[in-house]
Amino acid sequence: MIALPQVITDPVFKPGKPYHALDRFFLSLINDERDLPFVYLSIRLMFTIVLSGILLFTPIFQGWVWVLFLSFHMVYGGYWIGSFMLMQHNISHNKLFKQQYGILNNYIPTVLGLFFGQSPETYFSHHIGMHHAENNLEYDKSSTMHYQRDSFLDFLKYYFRFMFFGLKELAEYFIFRKKFNFLKKVLRGETLFILMVIGLCFVNWPATFAVFVFPLVVVRFGMMAGNWGQHAFIDGNDPGNSYLNTITCINSPYNQRYFNDGYHIGHHLNPRQHWTDMPTDFIKNIEKYSENKAIVFEEVDFFAVWFLLVTQQYKVLAKHYVNIGNRFSSDEEVIAFLKSRTQKLSFNAQVMH
Repeated sequence: MIALPQVITDPVFKPGKPYHALDRFFLSLINDERDLPFVYLSIRLMFTIVLSGILLFTPIFQGWVWVLFLSFHMVYGGYWIGSFMLMQHNISHNKLFKQQYGILNNYIPTVLGLFFGQSPETYFSHHIGMHHAENNLEYDKSSTMHYQRDSFLDFLKYYFRFMFFGLKELAEYFIFRKKFNFLKKVLRGETLFILMVIGLCFVNWPATFAVFVFPLVVVRFGMMAGNWGQHAFIDGNDPGNSYLNTITCINSPYNQRYFNDGYHIGHHLNPRQHWTDMPTDFIKNIEKYSENKAIVFEEVDFFAVWFLLVTQQYKVLAKHYVNIGNRFSSDEEVIAFLKSRTQKLSFNAQVMH
């Protein structure tokens, strides 16, 4: 258990930075200068992961050289996969390119996404069309509520349900909510992805598996582990309250690399808030976090929270818990509080907002 730190080290935008000619060209294309890092990240990934993925399908590399090149592709892709995912997350909420260059907004999720385990349009539809709309409540098909959230077995049930029935349930949700535009996006994207994978298997099935199929399995595991960590601690008396059904992670290396993704409470309260504004917004509204008994951790991220929970390492979690408002006097009190927020909840008992 730690006190609220006096300094927040997570990245914020500092205006006045000098821009060179290439910067100024890209800035003329995008909506917000604070998103310039996304442009350079997408270019880096195009000339590394996309290029190496394509080369694995060609006869340029054979035998052990092909295996060595594949190893580079997978290790390098693994290093950048989190950055890609959180870039995609941000541009799903706030379009990167200006309206007159709108066609460029398709490149990151549709082209780059293929090489990072993302079938076209499914992430956007799931995240924007369902998750934020339902806020981890009854009709959110990725809801964590009816699972015991400190149980690894329950997490496996959650993950495999998503892997094998997630698309079916997502389609059913869009039909139920009459969100037929999102339904069309998902069906189109998934169909094209499946046809692409089948076709490429006839060209080079090992490359197809390594470049497109394996990343999909890994990324969907990561998304579910991350969502589990984000929405593990829920107050059953008010599960629709974003202060009480998600968490925030501050002063973490994760935020430095992944565009302040740790500020998940603030993100659900204001999904279009820019990622560079989140640390300041957190400090500005700290009293509301205290009043609502929000859960905040320091120097850990959602994946660490997920791991510590499913291995029931509550003592470690308590050491990283930020004691906003000095509500607790010992780690034991924090542990009891955290455990009370991880209990399986019945949908029938939900308070719908």
